[in-house]
Amino acid sequence: MGTLFVIGTPIGNLEDITLRALRIFKEVDVILCEDTRTTQNLLKHYQIIDKRLSAYNDQKSGISAEKAIAWLEEGMNLALVTDAGTPGISDPGSMLVKAVREKMPEVKIESVPGPSALTSALSISGLLINDFVFLGFLPHKKGRETLFKEIAGMERAAIFYESPHRILKTLESLQKFSPEKKITIVKELTKIHEEVISGTASEALEFFAKNKDKVRGEFVVIVN
Repeated sequence: MGTLFVIGTPIGNLEDITLRALRIFKEVDVILCEDTRTTQNLLKHYQIIDKRLSAYNDQKSGISAEKAIAWLEEGMNLALVTDAGTPGISDPGSMLVKAVREKMPEVKIESVPGPSALTSALSISGLLINDFVFLGFLPHKKGRETLFKEIAGMERAAIFYESPHRILKTLESLQKFSPEKKITIVKELTKIHEEVISGTASEALEFFAKNKDKVRGEFVVIVN
């Protein structure tokens, strides 16, 4: 039986990769990627060439979980990566790990820890948070308003990811349902323009209205 390595990769700065991860990349038979082009750029940066890459996602493109399991049965060692951060955290890689655990419980699955936008954002937020609810990416339509109502009533901090296409609408919803709560937005983590923005939802909307060029990149939103 082969081994499945679940490897955390940089969320922005390519230097945020462990020595163990680089060694395993060189040793495994196949690297399963969210997007092979993104992973190829990382490998090229560290002069790791001629590696077999295969897309794995929840769409029709890329290999299926059954194919990955067949490779493990053949004794092939696989590395699972996402485009940025730790696989399985708001990422289709969790489905592969679930399938392997259910269908091949004897297969060894090793964690190779690395960056996570969630913990990185918390570490520089300046907030004293011992417990929180992580919501991943919020739904686009169905159930969205209900979720904002739930966030308004939470005693714990709520943390979620948001895209530049929906951040302003999200802040408008928070302004409506949680006008008094503190909103901390961490953007462009580990990149040149990394920034932390804090205040009420109204104050955050005012900030982006004055700095429209900053409505870009990926956002981690903390509501408490």
